[in-house]
Amino acid sequence: MYVAVKGGEAAIANAHRLLADRRRGDRSVPTLRLDQIVEQLALGVDRVMSEGSLYDRELAALAIVQARGDMIEAIFLVRAYRTTLPRFGYTKAVDTGTMLVERRVSATYKDLPGGQVLGPTFDYTHRLLDPELAAGGDVAEPLQRESEAEAMPRVSAILAREGLIEPDGEMPQDHIPGDITREPLEFPMARDIRLQALSRGDEGFLLALGYSTQRGYARNHPFVGEVRIGEVDLELEVPELPFAVPLGTVRVTECQMVNQFKGSAKAPPQFTRGYGLVFGQSERKAMAMALCDRALRASELGEDVVAAAQDEEFVISHSDNVQATGFVEHLKLPHYVDFQAELDLVRRMRAEHEARENPAKVEEKREAAE
Repeated sequence: MYVAVKGGEAAIANAHRLLADRRRGDRSVPTLRLDQIVEQLALGVDRVMSEGSLYDRELAALAIVQARGDMIEAIFLVRAYRTTLPRFGYTKAVDTGTMLVERRVSATYKDLPGGQVLGPTFDYTHRLLDPELAAGGDVAEPLQRESEAEAMPRVSAILAREGLIEPDGEMPQDHIPGDITREPLEFPMARDIRLQALSRGDEGFLLALGYSTQRGYARNHPFVGEVRIGEVDLELEVPELPFAVPLGTVRVTECQMVNQFKGSAKAPPQFTRGYGLVFGQSERKAMAMALCDRALRASELGEDVVAAAQDEEFVISHSDNVQATGFVEHLKLPHYVDFQAELDLVRRMRAEHEARENPAKVEEKREAAE
């Protein structure tokens, strides 16, 4: 139970003014522009878009500024804003096989049709601070060369030709994908619902769970079949038109993990898959998502559920950082009545304990009080 605090409105208003002052900082320092954040803090913007479930770089940048760089608070702001937006419909399923790729790497095959494309990555940096960045010097233009467009088939397709990996499967014609933004979660859940929840789950939480699967808490031995980053087209089918209407493009990161599988009563020995797809450039999140997706398929593949990462209710119920933040931070709100009840209970329990352990002392106190 919460109790009202008299006079709190003025204090809250002043707290908001103080927050705005701290957010602005030193007035002699120029105010951050949203385009600066979009262009130069792009990975933070991508995380807010992905976990906020709203693809809008400028709004994500605004949320980061308003939250003073607190990413979860920024995600909370974006989630709240998206609930005010109208829903016009659902686009066609995106074909990531036709992605305009800017980065594509595989840990399973060195030579791939279409090649390995390193793209922008921290993988080969030395992780040393660069003092020149503080000076704001010019940055050299990247090298560019003409290249012929070459197909980039999926690694899973290469393995599928030998029958060594589980098939993609066919989407049932009458299947309507769920929408976790409009329907409450129910367990057990279909994989499409689960992937939606993982896609906007907290990166740190999924990273920790994914790491746990590699350390033996789910017997997961993965290979990165492929990570690809690039732009995909969005199309909307309009009843009045005989063709799909192009809406634009979005940048996404896709990861397919290839996992060993010894076989079970339900399936023969083969490679299995874990899948991750998120907005923007966020391959760590996509990889962690793919690890968790594969772990959560344990029951489907006839494996024993023995680890936290394989427990659907545990993973999905605790992966949403907005929900987790609300539940943790509500502890700061007034709980005076609850605490007074607990305080009274503990006092009575201590009195009963003391009466059992030292009855003579209790009798002395009673006589002294009389």
